[in-house]
Amino acid sequence: MDFLLYCQRNPKPCPLLAVSEPGKPLLSTLGTDIDIRSDLPRYRVWRDGKLTDEPTDITHLWRDDLVTFVIGCSFSFEQALIAAGMSLRHVDEGRNVAMYRTDIATAAAGPFHGPMVVSMRPLKAADVVRAVQITSRFPDVHGAPVHIGDPSLIGIHDLSRPDFGDGVVVMPDELPVFWACGVTPQAAIQQARPAFCITHAPGAMLITDLLNHQLASF
Repeated sequence: MDFLLYCQRNPKPCPLLAVSEPGKPLLSTLGTDIDIRSDLPRYRVWRDGKLTDEPTDITHLWRDDLVTFVIGCSFSFEQALIAAGMSLRHVDEGRNVAMYRTDIATAAAGPFHGPMVVSMRPLKAADVVRAVQITSRFPDVHGAPVHIGDPSLIGIHDLSRPDFGDGVVVMPDELPVFWACGVTPQAAIQQARPAFCITHAPGAMLITDLLNHQLASF
């Protein structure tokens, strides 16, 4: 399966938490009653690589040949950063995290290829090393950052205009810190142009029964 191989070749942006059997909407390894057809706040429906709808329920679109891939989300390590005393601006301001397409190419698999998408959190320079240490413990939810500092080095030219989510201000005493993001497959879908697929809307995540600390590797 090409998309499974794409995830395996790109574990930073696409860390797999679960893969369903074809046609099975329930995800028992993540929660006793999780139904992928209705448990996300918002979905995206893609046809031939183009976004055609953003419903809040996809039960009417479900098919017996659909397979669910659940990718870890960096929201899951934010609790650990906050517990370490770091302020996360998008959380403080009640916004979605800022996400950007980069010029970092992902490893192709079949028709799936494209740029890595990253999420950005401004951090005090003194907190950056600790943030790397903390998030490296969470490889199943993107792990350590892929870039720190000058965004132009990864093809981002205006932090105030994210491709997804909400922009936040980076203060003079802060550095922008970038983590690989699970929106990356949506960029690959635009390249692969499958006849039909469904994704989450950026920032509209599946909540599982797993606790954040259970996702830590050590």
